[in-house]
Amino acid sequence: MASENVVNEAMHSAPESVQAPIGHESAFPAFDAAQFPSHLFWLAISFGILYFLMVRVIVPRLGGILEDRRDRIAGDLGEAERLREETDAAVEAYETELAEARKKAHAIAQERREQIKADNDARRRKAEEDLSGKIAAAESQIADIKAKALGEVETIATDAAEAVLETIQAVSVERSEVESAVRTVKE
Repeated sequence: MASENVVNEAMHSAPESVQAPIGHESAFPAFDAAQFPSHLFWLAISFGILYFLMVRVIVPRLGGILEDRRDRIAGDLGEAERLREETDAAVEAYETELAEARKKAHAIAQERREQIKADNDARRRKAEEDLSGKIAAAESQIADIKAKALGEVETIATDAAEAVLETIQAVSVERSEVESAVRTVKE
C-alpha cells in the first residue's frame, strides 16, 4: 500500500499539461492516429538514410570483399595451374634426361663390350699365333726326331735281324744282305 500512495502522490503533483484530461486516458504515442504522418515522415527519412548507407557504403564494401576473394581464388587457381605446368615440364625434362642417361649408359656399356671383345680377340689371335709357332716348332722337332728315329730304325732293325739270325740259326750273314732285306720289308 505504501507504493500506491507514492504513485498517487506523483500523479497528483505533476503539472496539468502532462496529465490527461479527466475521463480520457492517454493512448500510446505510436498508436495515436494523429501522430501517424510524423511517424511515416521519420520512417521514410530513416529508410532513405539506411538505403543510402547500404547502397553507398555497405554493399560496395561487401562487393569489394567478394571481388577480392574472387580475385584471390582466381590467382590461386592460376598459380596452381602454373605450378602444375612447371611440374609437368620438370617431369618431362627429368624423363628426357633419364632416357638420355640410359642411352649414354647403354652406349658406354656397348662400347666397353666391344672393346673387351676386341681385346679378347687380339689376345686370342696372339695366343693362336704363339701356339701356331710352338706347334710348328714342335712338329719340326717331331719330324726331325722321327726322321732321325726312322734313320736309326734301319740300323736298329738291321742290327736286330743280324743278332736274331746269329742267335737262332747260328749263321753269320753279311751285313749288306741284312740291310737289303730290311729295306725290302720297309717298303
